[in-house]
Amino acid sequence: MAKNKNSSSSDKNTVLLYGRHPVFAAVSNPARRILKIYASAENAAEIKAHLSACQRDNLPLQIVDRKDIDKMLPREAVHQGFALQCKELENYSIEDICTLASEKKDCHILALDQVTDPQNIGAIIRSCVAFDALALIMQDKNAPAETGAMAKASAGMIELLPVCRVTNLSRALNRLKQDGFWILGMDGYAQTTIDQINKSGKTVIVMGSEGKGMRRLVEENCDASVKLPISPKVESLNVSTAAAIALYEINRR
Repeated sequence: MAKNKNSSSSDKNTVLLYGRHPVFAAVSNPARRILKIYASAENAAEIKAHLSACQRDNLPLQIVDRKDIDKMLPREAVHQGFALQCKELENYSIEDICTLASEKKDCHILALDQVTDPQNIGAIIRSCVAFDALALIMQDKNAPAETGAMAKASAGMIELLPVCRVTNLSRALNRLKQDGFWILGMDGYAQTTIDQINKSGKTVIVMGSEGKGMRRLVEENCDASVKLPISPKVESLNVSTAAAIALYEINRR
């Protein structure tokens, strides 16, 4: 399936991944354009075996000191002796997502309305894969680009999930409605809890930003609003935690 890139193949869309799971997952993904792999001496045999198993022995591998990897990355990055320079994954278009859903009777998608924390998005990606989401939809503005921190928080699952970045989220939701999707907005003030709804068919779950929630136009394009069945003692949950619970519940069909 052809995907649309939103940017040119310049240094601007080069990403430095780090950590064992993200690096191994990237090597396992034939769609990932890898420029160079870095590994510490004690990890050399393991990464070479993985490259061979994936039939990617031709990828450039450099054995370096752990301190050299430290210098490449943010101070707090936990790299475990692995790093990898690569191009961003290609972006799926909304038409690509509709094509993926076309032969499915039941499926679900998660959409994020201006969620900005890369680690939250990474954790959400991991939950999307864990609970069989078809895709993740985000805006191409007011949302972070792919980063090493995002890939690390996803435990490498970023390689397995179609991600669609759109210019206008409301328009994208309307396009999905045309293909039979039911749009559910997560709202802590909704009257209905997500466990009470009919889970059959094609569903989009929309999560608002960490602070302000869904924007008005996005909320108006939802078919219904639902909330999590949590204790009234708690006003809200972190967006990645809330997304995981919502995805678990919608996946119980």
